[in-house]
Amino acid sequence: MLKVGLTGSIAVGKSYVCQVFKNLGALVLDADETAREVVKPYTEGWHKIVEAFGKDILQEDGSINRAKLGEIVFSDEKKRALLNSITHPLIIKAQNEWLRNCEISDPNAIAIIDAALMIESGSYKRFDKLIVVWCKPEIQLQRLMQRNKLSKQEALKRISTQMSQEEKKKYADFLIDTSDGFESTHKQVVQVFQKLKECVSKK
Repeated sequence: MLKVGLTGSIAVGKSYVCQVFKNLGALVLDADETAREVVKPYTEGWHKIVEAFGKDILQEDGSINRAKLGEIVFSDEKKRALLNSITHPLIIKAQNEWLRNCEISDPNAIAIIDAALMIESGSYKRFDKLIVVWCKPEIQLQRLMQRNKLSKQEALKRISTQMSQEEKKKYADFLIDTSDGFESTHKQVVQVFQKLKECVSKK
């Protein structure tokens, strides 16, 4: 089985790229989905986060208010590091379990894990190949402002908390540029998928 990491900064189009890979037959795990799973009410992650950030971040049903927590951690580097130190080990454990299950069900599979902080956390080293999704900075800014209904200043602040796109690109085995929209991105994903299939056949 080929283990592939997929990463990229905020609002560069990773979700669309993952959807195309899925449609082509790859097995894809969304990191956001895993991040939600590991902090579901009354799980180990949930208890640790409540202990660290207080009950004010909870919604009426007991679940974590991600928007409220996001506001706290995006404006405080220490708190962001604290949150990451709680969630990252749990996310990686869940991802490793998913990879094991993929290999059991299909030894020739292409298994892709999408995670925004894969390079920063060093967890990209577990993969055979790394895909970095990127787009022009002005397009990223525009997308983030529209998607999260943020002011330009708020959006720039969120972007600045992450490793720069140029830095991330240095780690890539494959690059996918989403700047020119869906059609161009789709073509690039198909090309990368063909190359990944060649890697599987060589294993």
